[in-house]
Amino acid sequence: MWLQRWRHCRVTAAARQSLRSFAAVGSESEIDNNNNNAGNSQSTLIDDRHPLKGVRILDLTRIVAGPYCTMVLGDLGAEVIKVERPHFGDESRKWGPPFLEHSGDAAYFLAPNRNKQSICIDMKRGRKLMQELVKISDVLVENYVPGTLERYGLGYEQLRQVNPRLVYCTISGYGSVGPYAKRPGYDVIASSMGGLLHITGERDGPPSKVGVAVTDVATGLYAHGAVLAALLQRQRTQRGQKIDVDLLSTCCSLLINVASNYLNAGTEAKRWGTAHSSIVPYQSFKTSDGYLTIGAGSDSQFVELCRRLEIEQVSLEDRFKTNRDRVEHREELVNLLGQILARDTSKNWMQLFDGASFVVGPVNSIREVFEDEHIRAIGLVKTLPHPRDVSVKVVGPPVVYSEARNDARTAPPMLGEHTDEVLTNLLGYGADQIATLRDQRIIQ
Repeated sequence: MWLQRWRHCRVTAAARQSLRSFAAVGSESEIDNNNNNAGNSQSTLIDDRHPLKGVRILDLTRIVAGPYCTMVLGDLGAEVIKVERPHFGDESRKWGPPFLEHSGDAAYFLAPNRNKQSICIDMKRGRKLMQELVKISDVLVENYVPGTLERYGLGYEQLRQVNPRLVYCTISGYGSVGPYAKRPGYDVIASSMGGLLHITGERDGPPSKVGVAVTDVATGLYAHGAVLAALLQRQRTQRGQKIDVDLLSTCCSLLINVASNYLNAGTEAKRWGTAHSSIVPYQSFKTSDGYLTIGAGSDSQFVELCRRLEIEQVSLEDRFKTNRDRVEHREELVNLLGQILARDTSKNWMQLFDGASFVVGPVNSIREVFEDEHIRAIGLVKTLPHPRDVSVKVVGPPVVYSEARNDARTAPPMLGEHTDEVLTNLLGYGADQIATLRDQRIIQ
């Protein structure tokens, strides 16, 4: 029996590594192979194993939430056409430093924009051109202030007449209705109004934002799931629909237990730093060279923690026997553990805790994150060929499928890189027509 389990574990581990490697289309070891495809259409890199092969998405989004949504869909094989403002493009192209040396794009822009084609169209004057693209598209994703695209003839009610099967996803700060609907939306404002800043930070300190635009990213993930659901429903109904996703509602949904505590018990939340309001110990502790996060989610895990720290008698004290006791006597226990953990390095503590039932991990710097042996082993970072900057690195898809492909294939596009290709291949425009549109400054 033991031998069978060992063989199964080996096979499972090997399969997982194989799956992760399979997802690493743009891994460093394969960059030469990718360079052979650098001049080819995106469709040549997509095959039947991509779940969204054949789905075309018009991406009218900028910054983070919308581009993150369309990138995740692009990873799954959707053809994503990013429509940008001529000569300006997505604002995040300028959100630096740092910038790429040759193309001049900000590294910020690279994060949510792989697997896309960029075309530049003045949507105010290029309404007819946009409608032609809508006719042959499955999904449109936009994140303009509600009402803006209606003025250009590109609102949902207008475009459903052009393509009744169109799935039209609107991402905004506050939704399409309500007193805040016309306000522009930004991650930090939605996180402020949605309570996330109120519960983030040290207990005696001011409110603090999360280190990344987590509300933006979560909104993008909600939107991606909603688009998939709408496409699935369209298979039955043969009709598209409008989807509304907004930052403030997303932020409220992220409050999970904090929201539940207030709604059901009237309990107002406060800031806890890295600590947990309902579990002790469950926080970061200072070590001699950094910080270590430890969580004992059960009484038995706390007993093991004390045993490994050679303070078994502590787990027997009445004030620390149960989690309820430990929450009540939080300060005493945290101070005791803090004094002990400060005596040695994070690395040495991790070696001591190896194989423990309780959760533990170092607070890594970003350099330490990407030098971590596990992150390297699973090939999460991909290197993609770039037409001007040789190559760029991105964090690849975190999800791995046993049958499907979900991969980073092409680098984030340069501004207007695919305008001529899209108009020629999808709409059948000739060189003279494209030249005329460019002379009229409708396209770039």
